[in-house]
Amino acid sequence: MTIASVISLALTVSLFVLVFVLGLKAKMEEVTFLFRHPGLLVRSILAMNIILLAVVVLAGQLFDLAPAIKIALITLAVSPVPPLLPNKQIGAGGTSHYAVGLLAAAAIVSIVLVPLSIETMEYVFPFELSIAPSKVLSVVVLSIFAPLVLGMVVARLAPSVAARMARPLSSTAMAIVLLAIIPILIKGWPDLSNLFGNGVVLCLVLFSAIGILLGHLLGGPDPGNRTVLALACGSRHPGIALAITSLNFPAETGVTALILYHLVIGALVSALYLRWNKPAALSPSPT
Repeated sequence: MTIASVISLALTVSLFVLVFVLGLKAKMEEVTFLFRHPGLLVRSILAMNIILLAVVVLAGQLFDLAPAIKIALITLAVSPVPPLLPNKQIGAGGTSHYAVGLLAAAAIVSIVLVPLSIETMEYVFPFELSIAPSKVLSVVVLSIFAPLVLGMVVARLAPSVAARMARPLSSTAMAIVLLAIIPILIKGWPDLSNLFGNGVVLCLVLFSAIGILLGHLLGGPDPGNRTVLALACGSRHPGIALAITSLNFPAETGVTALILYHLVIGALVSALYLRWNKPAALSPSPT
């Protein structure tokens, strides 16, 4: 086993554990929350996957962006909420019902919406794009639903054990995620640096900033909900984006690096948003 495969395995396992920990604390009414609030569900999907994708398409038509940047932005725009996000959303003042519910609902919707959006992009951009619903389903199940359900089952069968293991598991898994991402980012740096002259950093910053703005505006009157949706719109599931890229553009250099570096840039832009939105984020209204 190579070092690269060890790092990839460590990252996959640690992300699985983090969602498992989320499941240890989650309740079924939180997982199904958005399906009982269809208005908020529609606004959430509209902000994350429809309006932001339209902005990316418009930018791709108006500006002479490098193919790698166009591909990365499209795949990010159609991808659902990343597994790490709910803990951050809740810590920023969002309700657990909306944060967990958005993770589950966006993942389910993505099984149909991601392939449909990708097929539609063929009529807009001069390259072929496709991904089977089964591929999206496998990523969603392995990275979100399997660990989430497993955590909920453990919490139901052994609540005292679940309460004791949650914090140490979360801390250990988060440390492994950070350690695993660093060498991946270092490896992707040469490909990313080759795109600097094409406005790559500005594109990634604007993608996150516009997404956060859309989420904040469409999150509704509740400040906690606005924070949750803003952070969701500014972040994306890298596993879905990388799956689309690997299937359609295995030889396109720079796309993988762009998707991975979006994790860093998106986190920085989100931190600035939370600093600006701190008074509202820390006092959400009950949902």
